[in-house]
Amino acid sequence: MSAVEPPVWLLDVDGVLNVQRPGWGAAPRRGMAVSMGEAWPMRWAPALIRRIREIHRTGVAEVRWCSTWCPDADQVERLFGLPPLARALTGRPRAGMAGDAAKLAAAQAVISDEGRALIWTDDTAVPDEGPWCDLMLPGRRLLIRPRAARGLQPGHLDAIEVFASESV
Repeated sequence: MSAVEPPVWLLDVDGVLNVQRPGWGAAPRRGMAVSMGEAWPMRWAPALIRRIREIHRTGVAEVRWCSTWCPDADQVERLFGLPPLARALTGRPRAGMAGDAAKLAAAQAVISDEGRALIWTDDTAVPDEGPWCDLMLPGRRLLIRPRAARGLQPGHLDAIEVFASESV
């Protein structure tokens, strides 16, 4: 009998990693990432990035970018010190509702096409809990919609690790 594959973690950038007040008990780091020739300010919690790096390194979850940053994810990876991660979106997805629709399609593909458990962290695209969410994303999933100003917090990462351990 083969082992069950770990869940796929679809990870957004802005409002999830790049936030105004990341917290985590230490001063945030700051830097700039370039997209389409324009420099964008970034602010993040180093402890959060360390936990994501460890989750990826140990195979607890397969972390994939699911962000309008996908075409320029190498900029984010360099700045945050993350290894190259797979991209859930191809091309240059538009921001706003069109981008959110592309992210939702990527989440549905993880569940229905790949048959994998899903972890999805996004401050705008993750649907609210309820019937619509159950209809759109049936299956084993953990949906986290952090507050955009704060992004992912330690409790969110705890929940991700518990969910991933129960999914394999």
